[in-house]
Amino acid sequence: MLWWKYQQLRMGNAKSRLAVVEKLAVSGDDDAVGPLIFALKDKDEGVRCAAAKALMRFHDRRAVEPLIGMLRDTAPLARAAAAETLGHLGDPVAVNHLVGFLRDPDPIVRTIAARSLDRLGWKPGSDSHRVLQILAMGNLLQLVALGPEGVSPLLELLRNGSPNKQFSAVKALGQINDPRVRPAMVEALRKPSPAVRIAALGTLERLAEPTAYTEVEKLLRDNHASVRSAAVEAATRCGGARATPALLKCLKDASWEVRQAAANALGALGERSAVEGLCELMGDPDRDVRERVIAALGQIADRRAVAPLVLALLDTESSVRAAAAATLSKLERRWEENAGIPPLTPKIVQALNHPDYWVRHSAGKLLELLKIDPNHVAEAAAVAAMAKPVAAELPHPAVSVLADLLFDRDRDLRLAAASAFVRLRDKSAASILTAALRDADFFVREAAQTALAGLSAA
Repeated sequence: MLWWKYQQLRMGNAKSRLAVVEKLAVSGDDDAVGPLIFALKDKDEGVRCAAAKALMRFHDRRAVEPLIGMLRDTAPLARAAAAETLGHLGDPVAVNHLVGFLRDPDPIVRTIAARSLDRLGWKPGSDSHRVLQILAMGNLLQLVALGPEGVSPLLELLRNGSPNKQFSAVKALGQINDPRVRPAMVEALRKPSPAVRIAALGTLERLAEPTAYTEVEKLLRDNHASVRSAAVEAATRCGGARATPALLKCLKDASWEVRQAAANALGALGERSAVEGLCELMGDPDRDVRERVIAALGQIADRRAVAPLVLALLDTESSVRAAAAATLSKLERRWEENAGIPPLTPKIVQALNHPDYWVRHSAGKLLELLKIDPNHVAEAAAVAAMAKPVAAELPHPAVSVLADLLFDRDRDLRLAAASAFVRLRDKSAASILTAALRDADFFVREAAQTALAGLSAA
């Protein structure tokens, strides 16, 4: 019935011929090798590929020469299938033929040819062959070990490779000490892929190349926020102080990531001309940006920042308040006597009516620290009361400590804090205890409920 298989491979449509090849592949019969070799010349690419891969199962040397001939197929997938099967058949005759396909125009064929050569035990006999093998296998970082000899193939990939290959080429080039790398990174800044541009910026940042600053600065206006953020860091290293005007503009970027990077960069530069722009960013909607701005002001150490930092003591986020307090102590030992603080009194008093307990608490503590005349406070508070009710009296000093413990991860500490509130009976703790009613532990909730009941009866 073997003649019938040949006949079936001559007749019918591609689908039926493919079905015949698939049956021959699983037959396990050595007589199937002949028809499969015959199918390597089928007019349909899919049938030829299936036949080549089917021959992998038989390990029959009769298939070697036909498969070598198939390496010249016009279809890349057919050449790839032939190269793969030759690697599995293990005949060294195929080696010399496969080496030439490390230069195949199709990347899939090059990769499979390299893998088959590796399976056949082939070792590159020259640096050029070694480079071709590395490129085909896609292990571009291995080119780093070649030093300057690895630069040329990497530059070629950077110019003509896929975005993924360009990215890998940039990463590899960044690890080679060669004068061609710096202009290559500038070239990579113009690539369409954001990942490639970011990788190039990272290398230029490390190299701190002043001649690249102009090109790096252009990317501060890139469409991708992640690229702009990377450009901020590279511009700082490449441009130094001359990057300050461009970085100040980045403080108004739409992306919090870029604003934070710009604040960080200006702080690292220690530019006093940036103080005003940084102070304007103290009201940024993002907490991390506000914290980074405060840290930058601490690095610059300009006393003009004292008044804005005092207002940051009234921030709704505890981490921002803590950062502001630490920076104030660093800027001026007796900052509470700074001449810029008295005009802030109305805002501090107004904060006594803030809906957030901790802002009210911080405002009260700040007024106490500044030793502002009580009559002046009362007058200012009366004006504020026209819009909102006067805040309750300042809380007991233990409230802030207990409030932190009330939300500790340790259940026993939360329970101890709730129980302490029962005895403290400070009405300013009502909002805190109400939040504790949602605690995961029943006994903590019960203690918080008891404390709230005590406040109502007080």
